[in-house]
Amino acid sequence: MEHASELATSAVFGWPPMIVATVILIAAYVFIITEKINRAIVSLLGAGLLVLLGVLNFKLVVQGIDFNTIFLLIGMMVIVAITKQSGVFQFVAIYTAKAVHANPRMLLAALAIVTAVFSALLDNVTTVLLVVPVTLLLTDQLNLKAYPFLFSQIFASNIGGTATLIGDPPNILIGSAVGLGFMDFVDWVGPPALIVLIFCLVFFDFLWGRKLVASDEDKHAMMQYNAFEAIEDKVLLTKSLITLALVLFGFIYGHGLGWAPGTIALTGAAFLLLLHSFGGSPEEQSHNVHKSFQEVEWETIFFFLGLFVLVYGVEHTGLLKIVATEMLSVTGTNIELAGMLILGASAVLSAIVDNIPFVATMIPLIKAMQADLGGPAAIEPLWWCLSLGACLGGNGTLIGASANVMVASFAERAGQRISFAKFIVLAFPLMLCTTAISAIYAYFVYF
Repeated sequence: MEHASELATSAVFGWPPMIVATVILIAAYVFIITEKINRAIVSLLGAGLLVLLGVLNFKLVVQGIDFNTIFLLIGMMVIVAITKQSGVFQFVAIYTAKAVHANPRMLLAALAIVTAVFSALLDNVTTVLLVVPVTLLLTDQLNLKAYPFLFSQIFASNIGGTATLIGDPPNILIGSAVGLGFMDFVDWVGPPALIVLIFCLVFFDFLWGRKLVASDEDKHAMMQYNAFEAIEDKVLLTKSLITLALVLFGFIYGHGLGWAPGTIALTGAAFLLLLHSFGGSPEEQSHNVHKSFQEVEWETIFFFLGLFVLVYGVEHTGLLKIVATEMLSVTGTNIELAGMLILGASAVLSAIVDNIPFVATMIPLIKAMQADLGGPAAIEPLWWCLSLGACLGGNGTLIGASANVMVASFAERAGQRISFAKFIVLAFPLMLCTTAISAIYAYFVYF
């Protein structure tokens, strides 16, 4: 609540600004959850209302937007958009299927592992966009039901995304807001993510893997695929891999140099655009740039922009400070209890609402608690609890994470619709199990 004299705090219709901001945020969440209106439209409209109704002014809107997160998302989307033109992701999927000799049981685990690894190194939404279409092709070739594979990939994408700064949007939000680096996430949430992944692989094998059977004829047809034919542009593949290596190097070592992840990703995207376009005519360069920018999920970017403003509205007007005080009345100065409460609540609530807006709301809430819990260094374990809870909790329902929605969309287009009710019956209990595993790890390692 600093610089109060500079802030727009005029009431509307006699309502205090806090009430106005809260009503708008709750209304936005309702529309986001019900999916009656596109979430980008909802967040932008809500942000605009906060300004038009006098809760925020334009200066505060800019102040509330986390541009590091925005730049990181755009940069990685451009890099992946160019890289996928080389065919490398299809190559990996087909190579994986052949490596396990088209054995359905092994393929179930192998594709989940590939999904988890890509989700950690790229991001989980992009990963499912690239891997799921190939999975549907492979399961169709083997005459297998796609549901076990898609279910396992939803869980693997969110678990893999948990392990790194760039893997899942909640981690991007946390890392940017708190100043945590790539290796911080690898060191602190990577191990529990690996433990949870192993647990899920064993569970999926017991539930489905050992029962999956494909005919010798179908397996033989699968083995005729040539993975290397999927590589459409070897030169572009080389340029893309060089760029990805440099970007990952920047993520790992740039934190100590003060390089923000958003700067690294956006610079990497510009560098790959240069390599991809260099030597071409002005028309060819423009075509490459336009094509790459068209692949950016602008709906997601604008959703984030509006969301940041919505959350900043309730933070600025003091609501989150009140909620933080109430949480402290429950936990006191017991940081272990606070961590377990945040982890558990984050998991359950992130399954009900999209984990992105939930985490965006929780970040300033936890910051408001830090003075009473010993300062920024003392509350660092709470950020890891928030990361684990939000990312793993996203597995609980089909709307819990953006990656889940993407998988369900692909499945429906392929005529293999994933029922919300069918998914939640298994997914929610399994999510609670993985959350319990991460909570045990957090209790003994973080505190």
